[in-house]
Amino acid sequence: MRPLSAATRHRRRDRQCRPAVCRLRERGYRGSRRTARRYLEPLRAAVTTPDPPPPPPTVRETTRWITSHPDHLTNEENTRLKAILTRSPHLSALAGYVTAFAQMMSERSGQTDLKAWLATVDADDIPQLRSFARGIERDLDAVTNGLSLPYSSGAVEGNVTRVKALKLSRYGRASLDLLRKIILCSH
Repeated sequence: MRPLSAATRHRRRDRQCRPAVCRLRERGYRGSRRTARRYLEPLRAAVTTPDPPPPPPTVRETTRWITSHPDHLTNEENTRLKAILTRSPHLSALAGYVTAFAQMMSERSGQTDLKAWLATVDADDIPQLRSFARGIERDLDAVTNGLSLPYSSGAVEGNVTRVKALKLSRYGRASLDLLRKIILCSH
């Protein structure tokens, strides 16, 4: 194998040259790259880069902040939510409507507050919220009762879910009589 010529070695060395060392060589530095690197490393370490800004919140985080009770948010979450709401008037209006609806649910004041809430939502320009309000208006009596009365259908819904799970687990293997016995005996 033939040894490389001096010109080829210099060209290769110059291509591998780091920008800082290349600039030093252009100014007349004749030392080795290693010596220059050892000199420059502490200087590079002394230069600190500023901390990157926090990443923007995800849609899921923002949704959770809006739908959570304000007492359940940390100070940082409250601050970030306020910053988001000041930047977006539509989101700020939406957060107000969500908060008012949640207050109706927790205080069971649907009998008195629901119609006024629906009127303000209908007057605003948030189409998705208007669609939600139209859905409520289609079954206004049931929603009003749900937001006003202390009764819950949770026990019935839980029972329906249990029966569906039992039915699904025996799909195609049990007749209606056997399925009936399984449901009655499992409770």
